[in-house]
Amino acid sequence: MQQISTAECKELVAEALKDGISYAEYRTLVNNHTNSFTSTGHTQAEALSKYTELNDRRMKRGDKLFNLTPIQISAMQKLQQPVNWLVITESWCGDAAHTMPVMNKIAESNEAINLNVVLRDDHPQLMNAFLTQGSKSIPKLIAQDPVSEVVLYTWGPRPEPAAAMVVECKKSYGTLPPEFKEDLQQWYNKDKGQATAEELIAQLQEINQI
Repeated sequence: MQQISTAECKELVAEALKDGISYAEYRTLVNNHTNSFTSTGHTQAEALSKYTELNDRRMKRGDKLFNLTPIQISAMQKLQQPVNWLVITESWCGDAAHTMPVMNKIAESNEAINLNVVLRDDHPQLMNAFLTQGSKSIPKLIAQDPVSEVVLYTWGPRPEPAAAMVVECKKSYGTLPPEFKEDLQQWYNKDKGQATAEELIAQLQEINQI
């Protein structure tokens, strides 16, 4: 794949932010697809529609149940560096369903964070600029300085403990069997969003120290 320059990445992010929608708008979009038994993305399939319906329920649960801890809230109150968060996703993505409610709660806790969402299939060049080990894995969070438009860091598609589970499974089986999805789901349920929150807050704290 052709190498994309830093300047091109910067331009792609700036343009995508113009197309971005809020988390609330994204939740409405997913809910509408659930009601029509469709999905976001350029490919329509029954499996993707089912995943969308499942993820809508997961996000509703996350929106309701996930809250930052008192220590995390205190840490967020100290942050002042403005940042744009641009998240690439699709409605059928299971990892996004578990992590995006966390992203939203963090963004809501500090007005310096501006959260925007774009769809992967609508922004192929952007996705190609922010691959994960050559893969178009989502969700992918891109943090941008709103003044200089420099990309500060990225995160995704899943928190480090979950990513390690994926790596170990692929080492053992060469792929991710159906049973693994159940194991990953159980991990997310047990973790309750805390690994995602800790990693995202740590990145925010780092840019505030620059």
